[in-house]
Amino acid sequence: MYDRILLPTDMSPGVDRAIEHAIDAAQRYDAELHVLYVVDSDAYSSYPGDEYVHEFEGLETALEQAGREAVSEIVDRAETADVTTESVVRHGVPHAEILEYIDEAGIGLAVIGSKNRSGEYRRLLGSVADRVANMAERPVTIVKTAVDEE
Repeated sequence: MYDRILLPTDMSPGVDRAIEHAIDAAQRYDAELHVLYVVDSDAYSSYPGDEYVHEFEGLETALEQAGREAVSEIVDRAETADVTTESVVRHGVPHAEILEYIDEAGIGLAVIGSKNRSGEYRRLLGSVADRVANMAERPVTIVKTAVDEE
C-alpha cells in the first residue's frame, strides 16, 4: 500500500510513540522509512543586525549536528527492525520543508508526533503536525503524546 513512509522528527521528548508507529508501518507495508529533521531557520534568522550573525551560525551548526544525531538514532532503531531507511536533514520552515519532501520523495504516508496540548496553546503557537496534516495531499498519521509523557 505504501512504498515510502516519512517520519519527521523534532527531537522532542515523547517522540518514541511516533517512531514505534512509523517503524511498525514500514514493516507492515515493507516500505522504506525516510527520517527527516528540519533545522528551523525561523529560530535563528529573524534577528536583524550583523552582531548576531556569528552567534546564529554557531546555533545553526549545533542544531544541525543534534538533528543528524537524532536521525541516526532513529535509523539505527529502524535498521535493527530490518527496515530500509533514508535519512535527511534540511534547513527551513519545518512544515514547509516536510510538505516539500513528501512531494519530492514520493512519500505515501507521513507519521508525525504531536504533543496533546490544549486548543488555546495550538491556536497561539500553531502546530507543525496540524499544518502538515491539513496541507498534505497524502495521508498523515498524527501520533499523540501526552504532555506528561515528555
